Amino acid sequence: MEEKCIPIRVAQFRDLIRFAASMRTFGQNSYILHFKHNGKHIYGIFVVFRDYYKYYGLPLFYYIELEEAPEKPYLLVKIEENRELVEFSNGIKSGWIPIPIISLREKPDIINL
Repeated sequence: MEEKCIPIRVAQFRDLIRFAASMRTFGQNSYILHFKHNGKHIYGIFVVFRDYYKYYGLPLFYYIELEEAPEKPYLLVKIEENRELVEFSNGIKSGWIPIPIISLREKPDIINL
């Protein structure tokens, strides 16, 4: 039996970005994968839910489908007291959380969408 990760669709692109940014603030490397599938642009993050019952880890793929390809190779996030700023960028800025977007040639086989 071939194991696949469990796809979890988020409500909005900002939810996915916020998730990646929160991982980054806890010291974990984070990035957003991008690939085209069935005419849509898929953006997503692999996460392992560790020690789930008898498993060493349960692989999850949080994702969203959009119509557009990434504008630039980075997403920058700045969280302030009363607002959350997100922008595409060609590089990083001081004081912003950088999240690289990694574009894949095709959908990985372990993702079942």
